[in-house]
Formats: sequence, C-alpha cells, structure tokens
Amino acid sequence: MTNNKPVSIRFGTDGWRAIIADEYTYENVRACAQGVASYLKSVGEADRGVVVGYDTRFSSDRFGDAVAQVIAANGIPVKLFSAPAPTPACSYGVVKEDAAAGVMITASHNPGEWNGFKVKSDAGGSAPPEMVEKIEAKVADVLAGKEQVRIGNADIPRIDIIPVFVEQLKRVLDINPIKNSRLKVVVDSMHGSGSGIIKKVLEGGNIEVVEIRGESNPAFPGMAQPEPVEHNLQPLMDAVRAHKADVGIATDGDADRVGIVDETGRYQSTLEVFSLLGHHLLGRRGEKGGIACTITMSNMVDAICKKFGQNVYRTSVGFKYVGPAMIEQNCVMGGEESGGYAFRGHIPERDGALSGLLYLEAMVMSGKTPSGLLAELHKLTGPHTFRRIDAHFDAEKRAAIASAIKVAEPASLGGLAVESADRRDGVRFELAGGSWAVARLSGTEPLARIYAEAHSDSERDAILKDLQKVLGIAG
Repeated sequence: MTNNKPVSIRFGTDGWRAIIADEYTYENVRACAQGVASYLKSVGEADRGVVVGYDTRFSSDRFGDAVAQVIAANGIPVKLFSAPAPTPACSYGVVKEDAAAGVMITASHNPGEWNGFKVKSDAGGSAPPEMVEKIEAKVADVLAGKEQVRIGNADIPRIDIIPVFVEQLKRVLDINPIKNSRLKVVVDSMHGSGSGIIKKVLEGGNIEVVEIRGESNPAFPGMAQPEPVEHNLQPLMDAVRAHKADVGIATDGDADRVGIVDETGRYQSTLEVFSLLGHHLLGRRGEKGGIACTITMSNMVDAICKKFGQNVYRTSVGFKYVGPAMIEQNCVMGGEESGGYAFRGHIPERDGALSGLLYLEAMVMSGKTPSGLLAELHKLTGPHTFRRIDAHFDAEKRAAIASAIKVAEPASLGGLAVESADRRDGVRFELAGGSWAVARLSGTEPLARIYAEAHSDSERDAILKDLQKVLGIAG
C-alpha cells in the first residue's frame, strides 16, 4: 500500500481522528480496518466477528461500509449498522453479538471537518492499551507496505441497533417512575447521533420531553464542535427557561457524553454531574462498589466514597484506562472530566443517554431540583468550582510543551503549597486544602489542557494563572 502523503496513525485517548480528505481518507481508514483484522487473526479471535457502527458525520456511513468490506475480505464475519447511532450503541452491539471487537466511525466531539476510528473490545469498552498498541503496529505494517489491504465487495449483513439499544437502556434502570413523573425535560442532541434516544426510552408516560437541535447536520451549525460544555449550550439554556423546564440534557456528537443545565438555565459542570451521580448511586440507591475516574476528576468523588466506605480508583485520561479499572474493581461507575460516564450493569463505556436518564432518576427519587441536588452534594463535600483551559499550539511546539509539563515542580500554585505530584498522565498537583491542578497534552488534538478545582472561583483562577506561567502556555 502506498500513500501520497506520509502519515503515522496513532490512536489517542480514544481512537484515531483526523481531518476528512486530509489524513482521514478511505485509504487510511482501510489501513486501520486491515490492522484490526490482522490483529484479530493474530490472537485467534477472528471467528467471533466484528460490529461496525457509524455516526451522523459527513460520509460516516460510507467510511463504515469501507471498514466492513475490508473486515469481510479478511474472512471475518462482520455486521454493519443500518443507520447512524450513538457510540455506546456500537459498544452494546459488540456485547449483544458476542463479537471479538467493534469499530465505530466517529470523531465524537471534534469539529465537523473531522472524523475518526474508534475500536471497542469484546467487553464493549474502549480497546485497552495493550490491544491498541498491537493494532497500531499492524496498521504501521500496512502503511509501510509490509501488508496489503484486502478489499472486497460483499453483501454485508445489517443491524438495526437503535431499538435493541433503547430496550437495553430500559433494562438498566427502572424507567417507569421517571416516565410517569410530570417532569418537563429539554433534550439537546447537538445535531448528533443521540437524537431521539431519550425520548424513545421515556415515551408513553406523563413526562414531557422537548427536543432541540435534533436534526442530523454534520456541520454542527452554531458551535465550533459538538461538545456539551457551557459555551456550546446557550440554546439549551434558553430552551429550559423558555419552556419552564425542570432540567436540560445535552449529548455530544456521538452521544457518549452528557451536559446538564439546571431548572434556572445554569450549566452544571461535568465534575458536579459525575459527583451528583456518584452520590445518587452510593447514597440514594445504596449500591456497593468503588468509583473509577481519571486524574482530572473532582476531589468531591473522594469525599463521597469516604462517606459510604468505598474506594476511588484513579487512572490516566481515556476510557481505555477507566473501563478496565471498572471491570477489575467491580466499580459502580466510571468517568472522566469530559462528561463521559459509565455504569455497572450496562457496558464499561461512556453513555450520554444513560447518564441523562440516571440524572432524571436522581431527581425523581429525591424529589429535588437540579440545583437542590447540587446543594445536597455541596453540603457533604463543601463548595467546589472547576475550570479547564484549552490552549491550542502549532504541532512543532508539542515536544517543548511536553517537556515543560514533565519537569514542572512549582512550590505553590495560587498561593497554595504543592503537596504532591502524580505524573502518570501529564502532571496532577495536589494542593493544600484539597484543591488540585492538572496539565496534560490532549491525545486527540494539538492542544494543552490546564485544569483546576478549588473552593472558590478566585482561588481556582489564581491556580490556573500560576500554572500557565510555570509552563509558558498562554490561555
């Protein structure tokens, strides 16, 4: 195989992503598919087959078909989605079909000009690091011409995954109390593949579900990228206020992340939402088991687990680390700062729709509003405020920034003494009084992420400002 443009395909925190028609070409996507096929044959798992899914991005269906054709030409059974669907639906499809792996064509929350290639393990989670490394090596052999891509023209069996996935969500939690509540909910799918999922799960009851931005649009108009964070959710905030709704729920481009807006139109941070759901599961539902989360997750999780006698298992950023930790430790939930949360009894993978449904369950079981749930949480943990800064940089600066992060040893940040440093993924500084800060490079984009959580906005911003100075990174 030859490439006009030399490319090195690396799978970051969750798969390979690139700009369509630049590095994201049919040739390179087929190379990734051949890498997956060769890996499965090398470990003796080819006979179990592969599930291939795709989202609503530009030509995702065609890229999905290209992947399926390569898998089939390698003599491996393959099933392909019949329509766009969320990434967690692909993950569940792998489990349902007892397949060896899954491939999802999506760039998740990246801008509309991007697409991507996610690999799922047979457990339904993100492919673990050792599996990713072996697939990357196989893809490198293809790109170097050491192995040829097999391309066929088979009649690929199709899966109508949405009804199957909706029924699975109904099994994971008791839907009836939520469905029969008189809540009014606004759901914002941000023009992505989560459109209609929550409404289908809850139909037939008293709850009112209003959908906005439910039409598929690969350009994701009105936002730089379909990520359910505060600056992208003004339409949801406005809709919650206009409809006098009880809560707003947003899912990202491939519906594996969630964003929550309270009854006043205020955005609740991803750390607040994860902590609220952890408190709900361990407290209100009385579940037993720890919580797995990345180094960028809130210290509120530690306070919650301490109260209920459970453990916190911290990992590097990426569900390829969180998912395996959930399985190994039998955790009740797992999550990362980006708004992706997974729950025991489902799949060890992020699911935006299920996260939103569990949030509704917390409201119904407690009788509290979203702001009331947050007040309840802060009564236990004390006030916490979080902010993340994404600093874009030119590719040639990556090595220098990585080096600055690696050697950083500040004595204090924001006037708070640095008590310890965790360098498993960038660096996390634990600060006096329970505050913390993290600096790391994104695994999927050319940017540095700077995070801080503190007990006040002013303290948080002072920490961020000092850390940026230490690293020489502009905001």
